[in-house]
Amino acid sequence: MTTPGRDYIRWLRNTAPYINAHRGKTFVLMLGGDAARHENFPNIIHDLALLNSLGVRLVVVHGARPQIDERLQQAGLSSSFHNGLRITDSAALEHVKDAAGSLRSQIEALLSMGLPNSPMQGSRMRVCSGNFVTAKPIGVRDGIDFHHTGEVRRIDSTGIQQQLQDGSIVLQSPLGYSPTGEIFSLALEDVAMHCAAAIGADKLVLFGAAEGLLDADGELVRQCSVGAASELSIPDADQAALLDAARRACLGGVKRCQIVSYQDDCALLQELFTHDGSGTLIAEDEYELLRTASIDDVGGILELIQPLEQEGVLVKRSRELLESEIGQFRLLERDGRTIACAALYPFSEDGCGEIACIVSHPDYRGGERGQRLLVALENEARRLGLARVFVLTTQTAHWFLEQGFVESTPDSLPSARQSLYNLQRNSKVFFKTLQ
Repeated sequence: MTTPGRDYIRWLRNTAPYINAHRGKTFVLMLGGDAARHENFPNIIHDLALLNSLGVRLVVVHGARPQIDERLQQAGLSSSFHNGLRITDSAALEHVKDAAGSLRSQIEALLSMGLPNSPMQGSRMRVCSGNFVTAKPIGVRDGIDFHHTGEVRRIDSTGIQQQLQDGSIVLQSPLGYSPTGEIFSLALEDVAMHCAAAIGADKLVLFGAAEGLLDADGELVRQCSVGAASELSIPDADQAALLDAARRACLGGVKRCQIVSYQDDCALLQELFTHDGSGTLIAEDEYELLRTASIDDVGGILELIQPLEQEGVLVKRSRELLESEIGQFRLLERDGRTIACAALYPFSEDGCGEIACIVSHPDYRGGERGQRLLVALENEARRLGLARVFVLTTQTAHWFLEQGFVESTPDSLPSARQSLYNLQRNSKVFFKTLQ
């Protein structure tokens, strides 16, 4: 098989854990009208078809702001805004309905494609739209009557869940309906956020023009907790609106929100099926803090590792040795107490690093804290330019196999580590290549 063919097979194998993780999960995707006008939009639709075929439950919330602006301009009507919200009088409402309905039909048509030799070949997807959003008028604010501009009153989460359980993709436009039969124009971010929170979505993906959130220096913000989101300085108004929607969704119970680019053909799949992801992640505040250990943490780490040293699971470390190596350790802290730790020892000349001393407190085992520390150290190894990591273990071989490590021999260790290998312990050696 050719090298490109082998590279593809390896990539496909590496996606399997993500495919399994996402199957049966519910994602809400927010696509603005600008995204729908971009040349990459059909590719995004093809990606939605792929996700649907992999068992991901999808709710797509679309906007229509530029399409509405075009229709109002063609009709000789001006758009009035107050605090970022369009004032929708009776004349404007007709064009809002026209734009939203037309774009919904366009998306439904794209999701219905099944042409041979296209990414949609063989797809048989059902698309469902309905009166899932009950709205109420904004009314008069600051002395200004917003007329038919409204806000979300409630979401028919049961109705949406029923459609998702039947395998349909739910397509929601930025319109809402009142019990008295009125139609209201809604803010796209308001609909997406409320939908994601109401149905308990596992993830809200918000598409913007940039690769994610860019700070005042133009640098990509890779990750931000909800607590820190209010202090994050995002100069671009559109990006700031995305951040606010993500923050409110997380406060409403959505665990993870991702802001990605609608201009990047690979952004969505890269976020979902690669380790590094794409764009900016906004996540709920961690109840347990992951951080680098300091000299003040030596006592807490010793408390964790000494019982396992006595059992022979870990090599004994003196307090002096631990103090000299404390910068290699990462730990999880809960309510000021160290509940898990792990260490990374780089062998830069050999392009690899040793992961050691992964320990969780007995009261906190079973919460995947070892996996969390392992991922953190693997990311640290990548930042250091290391291509592989390895472990030596006598009793936890199966766990490391489950984490993607492959058994090797002591001869494969870096020469500096071979000289320290303890023949009496007869530890097994496992390596993992970092993608």
